Amino acid sequence: MEKTPLYDALTAFAAQHPLRMSMPGHKGKPLPGLDLTGLAAIDFTELPPTGNLFDGGGAIGEAEGLWAEVFHMDSCLFLTGGSTQGVLSALTLACKPGDSILLDRGSHRSAYNALALLDLKPVYLDRPWLAGAGVTGPISPERVEEALAAHPEIKTLCITSPTYYGVLSDLPALGAVMHRHGGLLVVDGAHGAHLPFLGDYGLSEADLLVASAHKTLPAPGQSALLFSNGTFSQADLRRAGSLYGSSSPSYPMMAALDVCRAHMLEGGGEAYRRTADEVVRLRRLFPALTEQDAPLDPARLVLCSPDGYAAQAALQARNVWPEMADGGHVVFIPTCADGKAEFARLEAALGQAALGPCPGYPAPPQPPERVLTPRQALFAPRRSLPLEQAEGQVAVAQVAPYPPGIPVVAPGERLDKKTIAYLTQIGYNTLEDVSVAVLCEAASAPGSRYL
Repeated sequence: MEKTPLYDALTAFAAQHPLRMSMPGHKGKPLPGLDLTGLAAIDFTELPPTGNLFDGGGAIGEAEGLWAEVFHMDSCLFLTGGSTQGVLSALTLACKPGDSILLDRGSHRSAYNALALLDLKPVYLDRPWLAGAGVTGPISPERVEEALAAHPEIKTLCITSPTYYGVLSDLPALGAVMHRHGGLLVVDGAHGAHLPFLGDYGLSEADLLVASAHKTLPAPGQSALLFSNGTFSQADLRRAGSLYGSSSPSYPMMAALDVCRAHMLEGGGEAYRRTADEVVRLRRLFPALTEQDAPLDPARLVLCSPDGYAAQAALQARNVWPEMADGGHVVFIPTCADGKAEFARLEAALGQAALGPCPGYPAPPQPPERVLTPRQALFAPRRSLPLEQAEGQVAVAQVAPYPPGIPVVAPGERLDKKTIAYLTQIGYNTLEDVSVAVLCEAASAPGSRYL
């Protein structure tokens, strides 16, 4: 049987029935209206038998070390603030305030928030547009080389792999490029925590890797992991993680991470391989993104439809709830928790959904003019305007329709006529309000810059 050191330590301490004159307030007793006796019994604070996440060592450190072994990494930090905490921590380690950074434009908003909090200067990497699939493709190592040649001061590349649509980038190739230039590769792999149980996807080539256990593994919400391949120590991970995480992290969540890993090694991995086989089968039966479109997460199911929203509504009417839909796709996240009965039910429902070729979406336009830094944009006074009235205004938040799933307008960029025309063409909700900066008249004039 696989070891579960953290879970064992917590349950052993609970079995001693200690007089709990410490947090949390429920003291291990049932919460009103909820039968959570087993969970409450191991919900502790930092005490000698339970250890301290940000002090390191003990049962928590042993459990983290076992996760690092699974990912073939040097060290791991448990995160109870999701991959958002991990991305913020990773970029805090990889960059000094004021640095320039090479950033996947399709990054999660936590990366954009890190730009603002650390006052980083982004050089955005655009992904190739896969016209037939209606999504963006992987990050190109050649494009990274070009960007580094133009900006030799950059020492950090941050990308997302896999994407929400399951597109994988070549992490070994990207890591090799960055390391040749004396730089670091940071990977937001929030949607890829299951990949080590399905094969070698090069995750260990990242200097820093973030993975959301709760997204694709049997783990509770917000439970995630931050890994280092040795570039940064476990003490470094703890230091950065403590900046963005609660000083009272959830022990049940950390114990759940411990048990999750053991479960995956004891049979969950084999269940995930069966799930991946089912995904391959469904990709053959229904119009779908496949490996012919781009390298894909083997367990992510993205089906195509002339109207993804209508297909999603038809599925929901049959009590089948996809992860998301856009105008031309429906995205599903099957996991090792899904078995034959779940896949049979899904297949029957898909037979009644409006699936077919994805509409011919045009490629996103070139990014508009940047007027404010991400930091200036985040902290600027703001107001809301309908998109159709926002021409010439400077966005303080992403305008990111799906597809393409990347910001057509990033924080600090000016909404121009070309961009609004594109959003109208792809059917983005032009009545939706966007947040724009309140600037003086001179600052809001086209061509003005406050960088």
